[in-house]
Amino acid sequence: MQIGIFAKTFPGTDPLEVLSAVRDSGYATSQFNLACCGLPSMPEAVPGSVIDAVRLAAEKAGISLAALSGTYNMAHPDISVREAGLRQLSVVIETAAALSIPLVTLCTGTRHASDQWAYHPDNGDPLAWADMAREMAKALALAEEHGVDLGIEPEQANIVTSATDARRLIAEMGSARLRIVLDPANLFETATQREALSIVQRAVETAAGHIAMAHAKDRYADGRFATTGQGVVDFPDFIARLKSVGFDGPLITHGLSAEEAPGVARFLKELV
Repeated sequence: MQIGIFAKTFPGTDPLEVLSAVRDSGYATSQFNLACCGLPSMPEAVPGSVIDAVRLAAEKAGISLAALSGTYNMAHPDISVREAGLRQLSVVIETAAALSIPLVTLCTGTRHASDQWAYHPDNGDPLAWADMAREMAKALALAEEHGVDLGIEPEQANIVTSATDARRLIAEMGSARLRIVLDPANLFETATQREALSIVQRAVETAAGHIAMAHAKDRYADGRFATTGQGVVDFPDFIARLKSVGFDGPLITHGLSAEEAPGVARFLKELV
């Protein structure tokens, strides 16, 4: 596995400065965000000069780019918002292809109109799934055109909440381009250590063969997010199970401060 971190963990809009901080904190790869170039995360356009700057920065820093963020609300109740998000996603996918970034990460969305990471009671409505699935099919057509994979992450507040949901969507879409980003801390909200262990174990088994990237985020028993290694997620077991199902891709941490990054890198390297 390659140990990595969200580039946005580090401040700045100079990609070389940001990716150098990634390297200096002990990481070999990164999930990149166009905000690290001074652009919106979901821009209307990416100048060629920015693409060149990111490519050069990655080369100089010696950091590979494992994924590019392309998250928008794929289940927003307003179709015009979804249409705008898809236009921006097309720009992100084209940018990923230009930079040879293999994966664009997505948000399967929520019926919550103002926060794509917030739960809404209508998320369980079959119409919400249908809207998201139509959006995903359009996104996959773009991904196929540009030779880029799309990664969906089960999130408790989104339409896809579990590895089982993710496998269902992959089966419905019928595309090898649709992959899973597995974050153990997003598979539950509140749990004891034993409950979390069981939930994460089942998710790895269910997602086996479809995991493009794993995230290393943690959560306390009461639901608050925690720095990796400080919550109820059993990371030695999580990593061992990923290995047992043949996963050898990027393991990307986030939800931590820049100051905490070197310590988390050491923690994860010891486990891997």
